[in-house]
Amino acid sequence: MSHLDGTDDVRPVHTPDEIRRIYAERPHEADWIVFGRRAHADRRGFLKGAGLATMGAMLGATIPFHRNMPAGLMPAAFAQDTGTDLLKEKDGLTVLNDRPLNAETPPHLLDDDVTPYERMFIRFNGLVPQTALDQNAEGWTLTIDGEVENPLTLTIDDLKNNFETVTQRLWIECGGNGRAFFQPGASGNQWTVGAIGCPEWTGVRLKDVLDAAGVKPSAVYTGHYGNDVDLSGDPEKVVISRGVPIEKAMEPENMIAWQMNGQPIPALHGFPLRLIITGYPGSASQKFLTRIWVRDREHDGPKMTGYSYRMPAYPVAPGTEVPESDMEILTVMPVKSLITFPRTGVQVPAGQPAEVRGHAWAGKGDVRAMHVSIDFGQTWQEARLDPPPNKYAWQRWRAEITLPEAGYYEVWARATDQDGVMQPPVVPGWNPRGYANNMMHRIALFAV
Repeated sequence: MSHLDGTDDVRPVHTPDEIRRIYAERPHEADWIVFGRRAHADRRGFLKGAGLATMGAMLGATIPFHRNMPAGLMPAAFAQDTGTDLLKEKDGLTVLNDRPLNAETPPHLLDDDVTPYERMFIRFNGLVPQTALDQNAEGWTLTIDGEVENPLTLTIDDLKNNFETVTQRLWIECGGNGRAFFQPGASGNQWTVGAIGCPEWTGVRLKDVLDAAGVKPSAVYTGHYGNDVDLSGDPEKVVISRGVPIEKAMEPENMIAWQMNGQPIPALHGFPLRLIITGYPGSASQKFLTRIWVRDREHDGPKMTGYSYRMPAYPVAPGTEVPESDMEILTVMPVKSLITFPRTGVQVPAGQPAEVRGHAWAGKGDVRAMHVSIDFGQTWQEARLDPPPNKYAWQRWRAEITLPEAGYYEVWARATDQDGVMQPPVVPGWNPRGYANNMMHRIALFAV
């Protein structure tokens, strides 16, 4: 095993899980423990002899620039596996990327009123922190600072004991859901329709915590931080830090949650704390939450500037190069709906009633109406739309259709928001990063 006596007699006895744990718990000694590499005060390290051989053997390759590797930096190859182990409890998700891990849910698996863990989509910009993988919240704190009268450092027990606990069904949708349908294509994960879910969350109101901190009149924006890990393994690099206008942050439906569907939040969804910012793209709902920085200006953290989660300030033709100065932050998500039953491509009896059902949601709150069409949008039939159990929960809809004769049909679904805005039949508002696509969902049916 590794020695701490200055020798290079190192044997490769550590598994990838052990390596991740050592770097998380003892970063200043990890090089020495695992590989026999000395860590110097100038943060540069070197490998030689058995230490270099050990790392090369574990990586399965030589390291041409090993002398340039900073000390205390876990090799990215060991930072996290490709996601196979993390996905073993998921049910039927389609993996779009394994580093970082991103996976969407086929629509027919989203039929539950409350999305179970097994079917909740996965969206990452970095890596799952070791604390989440270990489900270890010991010593966890949340800091509220910046433009507040009373900066707070709260434990999870403080949140549970000092604020009212609430439970709500709240949908979360990736801002890029539907990106795959933009033409010309937009860079990023090619989500189709499955980057959406509506679990039940338990925690406290973000507003109550901000009120306890005493938000100053100078407050303009929040900035959210978590302890997820950059793909490089660099513990000092912030992966993503987005925020919302202070007026949005103070809405009573937003939450700081510690439970999902009655259980501690799973590692893939933000253990032990995460924000739920209602009606906004899911990137605002910071996972692994450690800090909320109340700012006197628009937040400018990673993934807040440039083209990240931003839309052109004016309509543009597909493929247009839009200057960064003309991009505006994506805030309220558009009205949308999903057909969850039946599954696309199935057969149904001709001339007999058949049920079609799904969910509808909107960034502004409740959906006003829901319609379906079986004749490519020429005529529309109103569906029964249930009220939500709470604001910003998706709403169940159902319709009974009859396909008049044998043949191929499509069912189109169209939701209307409280302002009368309807889903379009085609991709709306092309934009460089493929955000906010709320085109109608459609499925194929064969009448026999």
